[in-house]
Amino acid sequence: MSTAVQKVAVVWRGDREARRTATAQNNRFHRVFEELSAIGFDAEPAVYDETFGEDVRDQLLAADGVLVWVDPLHAGKTRHQLDALLRDVAARGPWVSAHPDTILKMGVKEVLYRTKHLGWGADTHLYRSAASFRAEFPARLRAAGRRVLKQNRGNGGQGVWKVEQLSRSTGPEIVQVLHAQKGSIPEELALSDFMARCEAYFAADGCIIDQPFQPRLPEGMIRCYMGADKVVGYGHQLIKALVPPPPEGPDSEAAQPGPRIMHGASAEPFQRLRAKMEDEWTPQMMALLGIDAASLPIIWDADFLYGPRTASGDDTYVLCEINVSSVFAIPDQAPAAIARLVASRLRHGSSPRS
Repeated sequence: MSTAVQKVAVVWRGDREARRTATAQNNRFHRVFEELSAIGFDAEPAVYDETFGEDVRDQLLAADGVLVWVDPLHAGKTRHQLDALLRDVAARGPWVSAHPDTILKMGVKEVLYRTKHLGWGADTHLYRSAASFRAEFPARLRAAGRRVLKQNRGNGGQGVWKVEQLSRSTGPEIVQVLHAQKGSIPEELALSDFMARCEAYFAADGCIIDQPFQPRLPEGMIRCYMGADKVVGYGHQLIKALVPPPPEGPDSEAAQPGPRIMHGASAEPFQRLRAKMEDEWTPQMMALLGIDAASLPIIWDADFLYGPRTASGDDTYVLCEINVSSVFAIPDQAPAAIARLVASRLRHGSSPRS
């Protein structure tokens, strides 16, 4: 007796023309399509935009599984309508990864505060209102000299600021701020004016996260790619975000980030980090946030900066964010791992909230 081929819809954002012309081969996820097809799935593109959301809903309801790559913020758009659509689809039967409820647990900056006591944590604080922000942040900035503020949801450096106190003996307290978005330049202004600018983040996302600035930032960021609870690779990149641009300006070649060098899961320089992620930090995070194994996203990543070295000279790692909504580019080994995990979830049963 034949078994029906299971269908997987792959979702990303685009306009009507992109939806009309999308194939399994003409997009950046083509390797994922190839690996899904190779193990027997019928994988199809499902380009999304709010203007034709109902068409996408009907398409997803006809699928067995849904893989979603959509940024939380893009060109002034949010995931608000998409998340409602995905919750409805998941409630009606298809398996969705990453489920919006899982994203809200681990894919927002608040996770940095909730997990600060884990080995990847730092001196992290959370402000849930403009009043608490005004009352508490200035003293922390004066004590540290430099802090990093982050809005709860965002990508591409949106709403991430380095704030540095400047030495002024009279007049209003002056700070230098640098936005993490590409092309930003340092700006000097009154601390009160900068804090007033940040109040919009409370209306949009409900909180601001406050972390210490990491002096080893120029040594780069390590992106640890996870397939559910196992490492599937790494990306190491010399980043320029929160580093003042060179004299040539923010658009000069010297101001551009270095290429992200991809490594497989077995890459020797990162085995200590791998052991921490697989054996300690991911299980601890799951227990703390109430995420079971079936609810972990198929693909997610944890971005680390180098923290202070230990007395024996070993590196430590400080979590700067977890990405769940739209994790791409990915290591060469990741598409096959994604396909295997999809097969495991769909063919052996899964939670709808994954």
